Amino acid sequence: MAQIDSEFLSLLACPEDKGPLYYIESEDIFYNPRLRRIYPIKENIPVLLVAEAIAASAEDDQRIQNLINQNGIKPTFEV
Repeated sequence: MAQIDSEFLSLLACPEDKGPLYYIESEDIFYNPRLRRIYPIKENIPVLLVAEAIAASAEDDQRIQNLINQNGIKPTFEV
């Protein structure tokens, strides 16, 4: 799992819609629920490229939303 500094987290936004992301540490991903996009973290580096994003299935979206809600995960910044 990647250790990401909280100050750095507050600067991260979705490269496509420029909105906040959710850092799901247990899965080493950033998630954009608005577009249902998963951005992987590879070798401790967030891969925030639209071309590298993974489309979340309905099941993935529900699972990730449950993780966000159950663990009180906050977005990278407030709009």
